[in-house]
Order: sequence, then C-alpha cells, then structure tokens
Amino acid sequence: MRLAALLLALFLTLAPAQAQPGVIRAPRLGITFISSLDHPANERRYQQALLLGAGWNRWPLYWDRVETAPGSYNWSSYDRLVTGDVVHGLRTNAILLGRPGFFADGGSISNLAAPAFSDGSDTPGAGKLPNSGNPWALFVYAAVQRYKPGGQLALNQGWPAGAGITVWEAWNEPDLPLFWTGGEAAYARLLKLTYLLVKQADPNAKVMFGGLAYGNPDENDWLAKTLNLIAADPQRDAYNWYMDIVAVHSYTYARRTGLVVRRMIETLGRFGLSRPVWVNESGVSVWDDYPGPVWTSARPEERRFRATQAQQAAFVVESTVYAWAAGADVVFIHQLYDDCGDAPGNFPPHNGELCGAQPTCSGDAYGLYRNERGESCFSQHPNPGSPRPAAAAFYRLAQIFGTATFNDPKIERRGSSVIASFMRPTTGERVLALWNRTLEPLEVDFPAAGSAALVYSLDQPEFRLIPVNGRYSLGLPPATRDDFPYLPVGEISGIGGPPLLLVERLDPALVAGLTPSPVATVIPLDVTPGISITQVARPTVDPAFDTRPPVTRLEPLPEVSPTVFTVRWSAEDDGGIDKYLVWVRIDEGEWQPWLETPGTEGQYIGQSGSAYAFAVWAVDLAGNWSLNTELSAQATTRVE
Repeated sequence: MRLAALLLALFLTLAPAQAQPGVIRAPRLGITFISSLDHPANERRYQQALLLGAGWNRWPLYWDRVETAPGSYNWSSYDRLVTGDVVHGLRTNAILLGRPGFFADGGSISNLAAPAFSDGSDTPGAGKLPNSGNPWALFVYAAVQRYKPGGQLALNQGWPAGAGITVWEAWNEPDLPLFWTGGEAAYARLLKLTYLLVKQADPNAKVMFGGLAYGNPDENDWLAKTLNLIAADPQRDAYNWYMDIVAVHSYTYARRTGLVVRRMIETLGRFGLSRPVWVNESGVSVWDDYPGPVWTSARPEERRFRATQAQQAAFVVESTVYAWAAGADVVFIHQLYDDCGDAPGNFPPHNGELCGAQPTCSGDAYGLYRNERGESCFSQHPNPGSPRPAAAAFYRLAQIFGTATFNDPKIERRGSSVIASFMRPTTGERVLALWNRTLEPLEVDFPAAGSAALVYSLDQPEFRLIPVNGRYSLGLPPATRDDFPYLPVGEISGIGGPPLLLVERLDPALVAGLTPSPVATVIPLDVTPGISITQVARPTVDPAFDTRPPVTRLEPLPEVSPTVFTVRWSAEDDGGIDKYLVWVRIDEGEWQPWLETPGTEGQYIGQSGSAYAFAVWAVDLAGNWSLNTELSAQATTRVE
C-alpha cells in the first residue's frame, strides 16, 4: 500500500504533463476512459493517468451523438476529447460506434450494402468522396478527416505533424448482442467500409477489428466467422483483409488473457494472416471496497467474477504479462475511475442494509482510482479520488516495461509458480515476472544471467538480489481463492499471488550458458482450437518420462470441398502434444509444409479444379516426433 500512497502524494506536486519530461508514456500500455463523452476530460483525470504511465486512451466516438439529425454533425464535444489527448501526449484508440435511430435497419445500419464511394464502387482512388447514400461511409470519412494528423482540428489548433488520431476501431464487441445484432455478414460489410473510408481519408491510419468479448469462441468464434466471409471477397488481398489490428477483451481470469490472444493468433494463421493483437479491455472489479458488495465476504455466490483489491492489483500485472507472453502488442486496463459502470447508482457505504430499499446497492469497482466527490455515481467513498493498489501495479508495469523496448517473451508454468521472461536489448537487460499459483508460500530458484538484479513488488521499495552459486532464490507470497466459476481442473484461483518483477543486467557469458532459455524449459500455453479456452490439456504422463512417439491422424475429408474448407487433425500421446507440422500436396506435386501450430484445425483456401492431399506430423512435450516421416496422404479432397 505504501507505493499507492506515494503515488497520491506525488500527484499533489505534479505540474501539467507538458512540463514533466520524466513522465512515462508507456507505448504498449493504455487505460480505458481516461476521458470520454460521458466523463469529460479534466486536468485531474489526465494527471492521474499520466502519473501512472499510460501511453494510450480508449473511448467511443458515438455516431448518434454526433449526427443528431440527418446530415447535421456536431463535433464540439469530441473536439475537446481529442484535444485533451493530444495536449497531454496520449495516443487514442477511438471506437467508431453507435447508430442514429433514423439510420436503423433492424439490428444493422440502413444502406450499409450501398457502394462506399460516390462513383458507385468500393474501390478507393485519388479525389474520391464517400457515397452520399451510405450514411456509415459518410460518418467514418467525416470523423477521420476531422481528427487525423493534419486534419481539420489539427489545422485549427496548429498542432505539429503526427498529432491526431491514427487508430480507428470498427465497433465494440460485435460478438455481443448488447452492442450488435446485425449478424456477421453485416459486420463484415461494416468493417470493409470502415477500412476503405479510413484509408481514403488517411492512408497512414490503422483500422482495428472491433474488440471481441470472446465469451466462448468454441461456440461463437466471431473472428473466424467474419474471416470466412471476407475470404470470399475478391478485393480482400488488395485491401489487407480490411484490418490492420485485431483486438480482444479479457476479464477476471488472468491466464485467460494469454489464451485468447493465442487463440486469435492461431485463428488468423489458419487464413494465412498475421496481425498485431491488442487487448484493449482487461480488468476485474473489486468486492471488498465501495461501491462493491463489501458485505458478501461470507457469501461468495454474491461476488462471482469479482476480486479483492490485492487480487485486482495482481491481475493487472499477471493478465498483462500473459498477454505479452502470448504475442499481444498493446494492453489496456479497464478503467481509470469507477465512473458509473453497468449498474449506475449513488449511495453511501453500507453493509447490505440498503439492499432492497433502492434499485442498486452495489456497483462496478474496476477503477484504478475511486470516484471523486461530486460525480453522478458512487461518489461517497470516505477517501474520494484515492488510488487502489491496482494503480501502483499499473505504475510498476509502466516503470519497468514502458521505458525500453522488450521482446523474446517466454513463459513457464511450473506446477506451483509462473515465471515469464522478456529481453530488453537496448539496455542489455532481462525482466522476469514471477508469482505463486498455490495457497501456501513457496520459494523458487532459477539460474542467474547476471551478477545482481533489482526486485520490485507492487507495494514495497525495490531491493537488490545477489545470486548464490549462479542461482537466484525468491520467496513468493501465496495466492488466495477467488470466486471465478469456470476455472480449469487443477486451478485454485483465477488470479495468482502478489507478483514480483525482477530486472537483471545481462552477463553475455552467463546468458550463453542458459539452456534453452534464460528462464528454464519453456512450456507453451496449453490451449488449442477446438478446446474451450476455459479448459486445460492435462498430460497423463509427466513429459520427463514420456518415451513413446505420438501417433497422428487426420479426419477424413469429403470427396469434393468448397474453396475454403476445414482440415482437422489430432494425435495420441502419453505426455501431451507440443505442436503439429501439417503438410499439403497439390495435384500430385511435391509435399509442402502448410502449418506449424499447436492448434488442431485450420482452414485451407483451395482453387477450383485442384486436388489436395494432407499429412500431419506431431512432436510431444518430451521432444518425441511421430514416426510417419515418409509422407503419405492421410486425407484427400478436391475443389470443383
């Protein structure tokens, strides 16, 4: 708690951000709703975010609150938001969202299928304007023209080159009916229009596939469904499959964040695609602090999906580390303040006695900071505006990961602990993140790659650690049980114990002696397409004692397949599969490698008139390869 108190004290002495060259703006960390239309920018909100080291802000640009009558735009409120981000040096992830009632078409948008451009085409070109008969196209183009670097607002304000919005997100959580009920085909069209019109207005901008809730992608894989539709679009390759970035959201269960990132990367790979993956919402609401249901300590069923303040702080670090280790680029924590959440209300702190006497007696407490006095919701905390421990956790991430580039992520889940490593090549350092997965304190030891390291916790000053006989030894505090209801077998809590972060200057001689990585044997995240992200593959034999090679199989394919078809494979093995190498032979030609993946299915895009044969190899966690090294067809089909 001491670091959180220090942060609050520091705020009181900070001058505006422009006068603070030492303020961290972590390029791969963001916070949602630093400002938004419902929570207008003010200096205190910005200073709190800058104090923690945020590099990004994310908020929705609601169409229905700009175009209040057909053809009549009022940008004044959003001008203030964009100006606030630019003046304070924050980059913006703007969500193009919302629909005026007069442009409703069932769950979709009227005239969405109309051509993108005024010449009746969907082909961008010099001087082309949006089609006046396509209201979404008009709105997207107008928004980008106004807020891009060098756009209308930048010119009005005299901003330098590069100042403005460069990342545009096409809707929010289209896989949830709360936000979109128009279906996959209409969303694919919306995404295409967004891409074409954004790029027409600003070729340097990035377009993001709307951040997905990804509640159960085994039942509703919105990304795969949309990519299937785009795969049939003859313009897809010319326009980058209409996306530069994909995004996903993850709450409550820290490890799930890495699993959904990996799932998205594998889904893209099945279509031959590679895109940066962002986690642009991630967090957990607390129950043991106002406005959460503090009286439920003895009734866990009433605080499902919530955590303690200490667990919330651990989640900030662990979820982000899992995301980066799985290949994510930028990670956002939800959110700066509690604001109004999904159940707005305003009541004094209580112990349950108000429940039943008014519509709401508890609310969402996601905030890194508690609400200030005078807010419309949840404004009666005895310490208004003060930081929760999660604020200190975010600051630690920005302090350690936001001041230098990092790469080469590796993660090891031992039976009782997690150790993740990242390299910082520009500083010659590595960063380790460690936490306990059990309910008892434990000690971990691991090989040193330098002569000393600094160890950071979330609420205490850092200390210097010296290796003994070439190894570090650290005590890890225990985890505590939480109330996440969908944990895989063997998991005790959705959030590990308080994490430690270790920064070590590398000794090249010691690094060379670390095999196979600076951490230890790396066990990949054990999730594959076709397995629920809430499940974990469980080997029946410890890989250290597994000597039997895996035996692979391919599911039979139909004699005739469509242009895009699914190939599925599997393997029997005692200790668990590491990855597969899938081969394809086209029209009796030479065998070619198609996919190297831990996944168990892929979508192949064939050509009419060709025949295809597939074979699969596998390597298990012990390093045993399947014995079918002489390739022969295990499944065949043809496309007509």
